[in-house]
Amino acid sequence: MSRIAERAGLNKERLYNYFGDKRSLFETVLTAELEKLAASLPLASSGFEDIGEYTGCIFDYHAGHPELTRLLLWEGLGRAPAVNEAGRTERYQRTVAMVAEAQHRGVLNADLEPAKLLFLLIALAAWWFAVPQLARMITGVEGSDVQELRQRRLCVVRAAQHLASPRR
Repeated sequence: MSRIAERAGLNKERLYNYFGDKRSLFETVLTAELEKLAASLPLASSGFEDIGEYTGCIFDYHAGHPELTRLLLWEGLGRAPAVNEAGRTERYQRTVAMVAEAQHRGVLNADLEPAKLLFLLIALAAWWFAVPQLARMITGVEGSDVQELRQRRLCVVRAAQHLASPRR
């Protein structure tokens, strides 16, 4: 909390007065970041017709906000319940239902369970930012390189299309 207060230009007491404790601060920040991610996705209008671009948007968000991946990893390492688990589960279940509907309409491959397909697409897009050191070791290139970032996004888009597009 001392480092956070210092970086924010506040005294630690003021930070504690506003948030109460570290957990409340963490919950506030993670909730805000997840809401920004949800707002950035073209979900409602897409119907998943372009699953590659949908997954590319997830990649773009994580590229621009690598702190979200770190927050989610930190949450997973903790012993506390997930932040706003009921609300997040409800949102994810709505998305799973949309994936299932797109599978039913033949827009997406129905070989995979909708929930698992959604999880794989999120992982495909976000894992680059969860373990950048692994990406660097495997590819030999830093993720901060603009050309490499473009190539990674293109790879994610194409992989999502291969994974989720219906078999013809």
